[in-house]
Amino acid sequence: MINDNIDFYYFSGTGNTYLVVHKMKEVWEKHGLKVNLFPLENSNPEKINLNNVIGLGFPVAEQSTYHFVWDFIKRLPEAPGTAIFMVDTMGSFSGGIVGPLKKLLTGKGYHPLGACEIIMPSNIFYIAPEKKCQEKIEKGLLKAEHYALSLLKGTARWGRVPLISDAMYLASIFGLALTRSRINQNLLPLTTYYDLCQKCRICVKLCPVGNRKIEKNEYPQHGLKCEYCLRCASFCPYNAIKCPFNYKGKTYKAVEARVFLERK
Repeated sequence: MINDNIDFYYFSGTGNTYLVVHKMKEVWEKHGLKVNLFPLENSNPEKINLNNVIGLGFPVAEQSTYHFVWDFIKRLPEAPGTAIFMVDTMGSFSGGIVGPLKKLLTGKGYHPLGACEIIMPSNIFYIAPEKKCQEKIEKGLLKAEHYALSLLKGTARWGRVPLISDAMYLASIFGLALTRSRINQNLLPLTTYYDLCQKCRICVKLCPVGNRKIEKNEYPQHGLKCEYCLRCASFCPYNAIKCPFNYKGKTYKAVEARVFLERK
């Protein structure tokens, strides 16, 4: 049951997790709780307030989540029974995050309150028509509302299927390592088309891992540590960055770039 202040650390690539986290915040504030939202990519995990309830929100990647999200979680300090919950957004399924995360956090001394996975429009292999996306968003936000209420009432659950989830986690480690490999980074880069780029640098400001840099020609260059969150491609106002996974380079975004730019 949640009855204290909530510090909610989250990362959102193209907006799905942002919408879910804000929906949950809205529910709790209506019940008089204080909710603090922190962009995970700009936060120091070693300085969290262990006296507050901790929330973790992020997208699924490689049936798990991004390397830098895992890094944040693994750097969380030991806790004296601090209550914690998680929510993730995904295009279809995960398998390698809920159980392993519970095991890791319990080992650090946290008290797991609940876990919820919410299907939202996929931003990778994106081909869905806008109407279908909106239907998924509405259904996902309804699930987020119900989850927030279950945490409030103390009825949320955080299950774990050891053999299956551990196997999926090991597979996801291999997948993440492959994604971050120099071979993958060279073969599947997010390409900037200079004839379309207007040098606005929004992609540089939005990259959570500092992978996009301004070089001598003043155009943003794509480095070799991309985690494929697709922020740069999805929020480019000139459609100058193409995703090699998506049909005809199409991109998806659930919010406007300003919601991320204004909080920095």
